[in-house]
Amino acid sequence: MYEIDLNIFAKKAQDQFQENMAFFKRLKQKKPKNLDSIVHQLHEEVFSEIDCLTCANCCKTTSPAFYMKDIERMSKKLKIKSTEFISTYLVLDEDESYMFKSEPCPFLMDDNYCAHYLSRPLACKEYPHTNRKRFQQVLMLSARNTLVCPAVLEITNRLKRIFL
Repeated sequence: MYEIDLNIFAKKAQDQFQENMAFFKRLKQKKPKNLDSIVHQLHEEVFSEIDCLTCANCCKTTSPAFYMKDIERMSKKLKIKSTEFISTYLVLDEDESYMFKSEPCPFLMDDNYCAHYLSRPLACKEYPHTNRKRFQQVLMLSARNTLVCPAVLEITNRLKRIFL
């Protein structure tokens, strides 16, 4: 496991962003049949090297989209009404999705653990999407996630070595 310097990561991710976008666009056109198995293997390798709890950049800088089931589950956990959860924590974005009003996540604790981990939104459970089936469907999302998640950036760099 190694520590992540988020300042160095942010610069590196920004410097590589256009290249990564172009790579994912080409990968989207190629549609390699073995992409899922390769990405899943890289996911396992990279997450054995990077501990999310030393980073938590996703929780510090972005908001998950909340579905009504997420809102209901979180409200129940907090013992408040859904409408109170929405008015206290959420706002509708330009896509009409509920998002946190501000970052970092209000449930991120000082030790980078989530205060409501078992009740967290689906988007948090699935993040960063590098272990999902049909990875082909989230290529452009993954390109954007290289700006947020050091593990996604590393997976992308390893993918580039395989497919370029």
